[in-house]
Amino acid sequence: MTQSFDALTQDLLTAAIRAGADAADAILIRDSSISIDVRGGVLEHAERSEGSDIGLRVIVGQRQANVSSSDISPNTLTILADRAVAMAREAPEDPYIGLASPDQLAEVWDIDTLELYDSTPEPSPKELQDFATASEAAALGVKDVDQVQSASAGYGRSEVFMAATNGFKGTYQRSNTGISCVAIAGQGADMERDYDGDSRIFASDLRSAKDIGMRAGERAVERVGARKPPTGAFPVLFDERISTSLIGHLVGAANGAAVARGASWLRDKMGELVLPASLSVLEDPHRARVAGSRPFDAEGLPTRPRAIVKDGALQGWTLDLATARKLNMESTGNAKRGVSSPPSPGTWNVALTQGSHSRADLIAQMGTGLLVTSMIGSTINPNTGDYSRGAAGFWVENGEITYPVNECTIAGSLPEFLQRITPANDARAHLSSVVPSLLVEGLTLAGD
Repeated sequence: MTQSFDALTQDLLTAAIRAGADAADAILIRDSSISIDVRGGVLEHAERSEGSDIGLRVIVGQRQANVSSSDISPNTLTILADRAVAMAREAPEDPYIGLASPDQLAEVWDIDTLELYDSTPEPSPKELQDFATASEAAALGVKDVDQVQSASAGYGRSEVFMAATNGFKGTYQRSNTGISCVAIAGQGADMERDYDGDSRIFASDLRSAKDIGMRAGERAVERVGARKPPTGAFPVLFDERISTSLIGHLVGAANGAAVARGASWLRDKMGELVLPASLSVLEDPHRARVAGSRPFDAEGLPTRPRAIVKDGALQGWTLDLATARKLNMESTGNAKRGVSSPPSPGTWNVALTQGSHSRADLIAQMGTGLLVTSMIGSTINPNTGDYSRGAAGFWVENGEITYPVNECTIAGSLPEFLQRITPANDARAHLSSVVPSLLVEGLTLAGD
């Protein structure tokens, strides 16, 4: 299949040059997926999809355009190339666009060490249905669970091939198997729901469907009887399930595209403390069996580990080639793209330094405050970092969980409270974002 991908992309690049492009790059993705939904122990919905999509970016002078198609026949490739060049000639000039120079390109990599693809046979629809059925039954087996909103299982695989007129060629495969369950407990206006799920590259690494369903049910029951917490300034513990969002806001503010637009509260903070001095945020695109790993980025540059934050201090921006040129810097090998758009900067796998205490230790330490297990909506001012989000979870009194809460709002200044975070040690190591539960002192709660 890789040989045919090679031929297709080379034909497309040749057509682009023939049509008048000065340079071009192409990405071809073949996907297949199957998803199964179960309700009441019987199959509710089954879906399978297969397809190939190709994307072409052409550069004419300092103008560029991107086109894509799910039709990869030879006639279509010629039409795509002609259309892309015509579009590029009408596009505004951009002095920062351009392919990588040959000496910047990734040349050698061992894709097998990343373990991005499970070569065992894909699960049958019956196997996936059994997973979903088992998770639903386990959730319904939890006392006081009244119904299961959804129980699902799915599998997907894809092959990605990239090529460019600067000589780069690269390919890799990815696979994924997942199980999820959403349970509902309570009656009428007091109904509450919660979920659990797991998704892995290798199906053998998955948690059991029974465990996933049971945990979804237990979480839903724990939320029954929720009420508003008091209003005031309290410590807040962000559960590991949602703590990634806090570090995600930090990482997003370090994105070079936002910095280049002047729309980042980190824009003047290079080298300054943005987290406690004991904490770092490290990116590693070479972790095995992790979905965010890549041997090269979408512009053919080698990916590499780096520190976004080291010992609390901001170390650098996340950059692709164009953004790096805007900022007079070098790309960090962080270009991402799909078939329908040109490259833009984005992170791979990130991890925050874990703490030495468990989540239970931090609950005891916080005394009186809020444990947040889910969040609703998001209001983050990208220029100032002002933060406000709806939340639900559990109220803590004297270091112990006392009752579930909902319909409250958390507010504060993200740049300020990130420097007061205390991490637990409960992050899941197989995730692309490895962030433990985070305790933050002195946030404002709006409840009763």
